Amino acid sequence: MISHLARYGYLGAANRPTLRFPDGQRIAVWIVVNHEVYELAPPIGPVRQPWPRVHPDILAYSHRDYGNRIGIWRLMEALDRCGIRGSLNVNVAAFDHFPEIAEACVSRGWEVFSHGVYNSRFLYGLSESQERAVIEDCIETISRHLGRPPRGWMGPMGTMTPRTLDLLSEYGFLYTVELFHEDVPFPVKVKTGRLVSVPYTQELNDISVIGGAGHTPAVYARMIQDQFDRLYLEGEASATVMCIALHPFLMGQPHRIRHLEKALAYVVGHDDVWLTTGEEIARWYLESYYDTVVRALQGEES
Repeated sequence: MISHLARYGYLGAANRPTLRFPDGQRIAVWIVVNHEVYELAPPIGPVRQPWPRVHPDILAYSHRDYGNRIGIWRLMEALDRCGIRGSLNVNVAAFDHFPEIAEACVSRGWEVFSHGVYNSRFLYGLSESQERAVIEDCIETISRHLGRPPRGWMGPMGTMTPRTLDLLSEYGFLYTVELFHEDVPFPVKVKTGRLVSVPYTQELNDISVIGGAGHTPAVYARMIQDQFDRLYLEGEASATVMCIALHPFLMGQPHRIRHLEKALAYVVGHDDVWLTTGEEIARWYLESYYDTVVRALQGEES
């Protein structure tokens, strides 16, 4: 198995090329809305059970189903009010079950990237042919509903195999969000083609902060502002990327949404902020810096 360090190499923050965004912005901010779809009685996988408590877990299933019915629409409206296009990280079964969500993404100009088929079906333990079938299913479903294939990827429940990154590049994906090692995009070593890691987040992920650590939405909003302040400051010297990761069933709850809107209003109230998507960040990096950073990783003069 290839270690993660072998996948992306080491280039310390003090010894890397200076990054500049297309119009001189200090920071790129992208909002990932993780739209996840679960099955009440999913098949039991070879490595990990889909529901940790009981089968079927009606409590957990119905709580998450709130995101399909209410939360996604509340989040879309909140981002609309802040003038932000989201990036929908979607379990593609959502588009077959709830096609109006795909239509809403198109009308808003949102990016859509792939989060597997269901969040209750993991990649752990799959054969290569089985994993290829999952990737092909995701590409076909998103293309059918949106008219173009996805360019970004995160495995269902963040799962992957030793071959996943190589397969993504082979199938034409531009970026992955499954590596959490940087505040800027970074090249990923793959067998063929080119693949970029675009910064995602566990630190500003509502699942980690609210669902896991039990912080209040007010604390979460303060964390968003604090992280923005630091990356905005550092971005004057070399551009940075900030991701905010949301889940409709969690942050789309009525008692939380105003705290999110407060934090987003703070972000958009600053100059020199690139409000963008994962695909736009990946394309900019591939065109402008990928080769330079690869040479630096190889010890060549940049």
